[in-house]
Amino acid sequence: MALDPAIRINLERSVVLLVDDNPQALEALSGMVRGFGVRKQFKCKSGAEAMHVVKTQELDLIVIDSSMPDMDGYDFVRWLRREAAPEVQFTPVIMLTGHAARSMVEKSRDSGANFVMARPFTPEILLQRIFWVAKDERQMVKADSYVGPDRRFKNLGPPLGMKGRRKDDLSGHIGAATDPNLDQTDIDQMFKPARVQL
Repeated sequence: MALDPAIRINLERSVVLLVDDNPQALEALSGMVRGFGVRKQFKCKSGAEAMHVVKTQELDLIVIDSSMPDMDGYDFVRWLRREAAPEVQFTPVIMLTGHAARSMVEKSRDSGANFVMARPFTPEILLQRIFWVAKDERQMVKADSYVGPDRRFKNLGPPLGMKGRRKDDLSGHIGAATDPNLDQTDIDQMFKPARVQL
């Protein structure tokens, strides 16, 4: 599911924070982002380092590994959404995980991440997810038990105009009805037992 080649994405002015405790993975991620045209990026090997960057820099995107010692990606995103300065609380976050189990995806979602990506992934997939985050129109929610993008997203799939990730994704745009409504007689007929010959 490739990006439309006619679409131009300019990430040259974007400021990106990359967080991963694995130096090789961090360098690979940095190379991908640099290949997308991002000139300004901050690389951190821990959640504590990343917290310092968030407090001192304006960011357009954060890409963080979910599994790190001391402060993992989930704790970092919860801190970002609840305790960081209001102007940076809703910075888009892509969570990276080595395990795409449903429980891990839900944990990422519930921490306040915008999207989850399972490793390994290609540069094309990362760029596509960045594009999805840029087009994401979900409202931000602030509640006692959750802060982050609206989680009522299960069946909406990716942003409008993008091909679906799964065959059961539904479009967020339903549109006007094309057929007339059924009258009550038609509805009753649908529920009436019918004799079937075998």
